[in-house]
Amino acid sequence: MTTHAITITVNGRKREATVPARMLLSDCLRHTLGLPGTHVGCEHGVCGACTVMMDGRTVRSCLTFAVQADGSQLTTIEGLANESQLHPIQEAFWEEHGLQCGFCTPGMLMAANELLSANPNPSDDEIREAISGNLCRCTGYTQIINAIRSAAAKLRAAVPTSAT
Repeated sequence: MTTHAITITVNGRKREATVPARMLLSDCLRHTLGLPGTHVGCEHGVCGACTVMMDGRTVRSCLTFAVQADGSQLTTIEGLANESQLHPIQEAFWEEHGLQCGFCTPGMLMAANELLSANPNPSDDEIREAISGNLCRCTGYTQIINAIRSAAAKLRAAVPTSAT
């Protein structure tokens, strides 16, 4: 089996690994790098549970080979918060009951993060569109949409306004 040495920056930390050519990024993150927060659901890119950020964009880690991430900057659910405080998106999901069993939550948070990075004040329709590739079988999405709307408000409030 052919292996490849890869170097990726995961959650701000440079990591090196030797991986089989066909190892999925989700397996590399979970099993090789010890970051189990990226969940694997369908393994077909349909459910979104494996969503991570790669170079600022969401990707399905169950459809991405680890070697494709070589040289990339990755953010997983483990890197969303700092060590002592939840990220505002995580806080909002907790406060608004946007998680039930928690299986879809890492992917939902990554999708929300990408949306709110690009659009700090999305409409409910824009939120629905942003999470449309992520399946949740517990909440019915109402609490998730409320959580993302709440997170948007938290993030906007955290940005200092410029003096005029």
